[in-house]
Amino acid sequence: MHYLPNATRYKHMSYRRCGRSGLRLPALSLGLWHNFGHVDVLENCRRILHTAFDNGVTHIDLANNYGPPPGSAEENFGRILKEDFQGYRDELIISTKAGYTMWDGPYGDWGSRKYLVASLDQSLTRMGLDYVDIFYHHRPDPETPLEETMGALDHIVRQGKALYVGLSNYKPTEAGKAIALLRSMGTPCLIHQPKYSMMERWVEDGLLDLLGKEGVGCIPFSPLAQGLLTDKYLTGIPSDSRVAKPHGFLKESQLTDQKLAAVRALNTLAVSRGQTLAQMALSWILKDTRVTSVLVGASKPEQLLDSLKCLDNVTFSTEELATIDEILNRA
Repeated sequence: MHYLPNATRYKHMSYRRCGRSGLRLPALSLGLWHNFGHVDVLENCRRILHTAFDNGVTHIDLANNYGPPPGSAEENFGRILKEDFQGYRDELIISTKAGYTMWDGPYGDWGSRKYLVASLDQSLTRMGLDYVDIFYHHRPDPETPLEETMGALDHIVRQGKALYVGLSNYKPTEAGKAIALLRSMGTPCLIHQPKYSMMERWVEDGLLDLLGKEGVGCIPFSPLAQGLLTDKYLTGIPSDSRVAKPHGFLKESQLTDQKLAAVRALNTLAVSRGQTLAQMALSWILKDTRVTSVLVGASKPEQLLDSLKCLDNVTFSTEELATIDEILNRA
């Protein structure tokens, strides 16, 4: 059956300006890091994407190596885009990245101009696109001059293969240099994608201040700490969780008694706010106006719908914030 998007899809989503740019992103964006590879069921991927767009989630975030296997998330997304989203390309913001190992040999990794340009060409082919909206350098390269990496991003925009460029996983000092270089080239840095959650708060040590000052957007990934900040682990480790998966990024050794006690205490607070723990964890990130959007993953449509409810309550009292800090300090 032909997919027809929900006619009221823009009514309930809030859109935030990305730094000082003209672009606005939905408060929640959909990341395809997990659950969109060839190991996954294509029809489930399709249903998640339909649910996202039907609810005003216009931004879809990928990378060259997402899968598994690497490249398969882009291939699956490209197929669904062609079959179901014909005529809606201009309502979507599609991003991809390069920076981690993608192919064998010296040109399939890190930050050389050779790798970034070739990788984006491959990504565009896999997705069946002429351009992406945002292209990121996925991680800093300690061996390649920053001028070369940023020069490649500038070149890609001038080629028309990306409308905007961004950084991911750059610490404040490196990010500051990269932002200044891009600006001097005439291709401003649109956005930065760091790992940020209640459990991982390094961005508060200078990065958020830098992005606010420079007018660069911020889109955190792993806001639920790989599922730790959900009700999944309140009573043990379920068989279908990421911890139980062989290719998962959350390891059983990370689930210490202290962390699990903190998760249970946070869950109690979330319930008192009328939220699930996952919803509160997302709201907690969105309370900061320097955050443009939060990247969420989903293994099924219902999970995404549950996450979207976080937008019903993104304000916190000073007492609630103090309680959260106290719980996390104990962990």
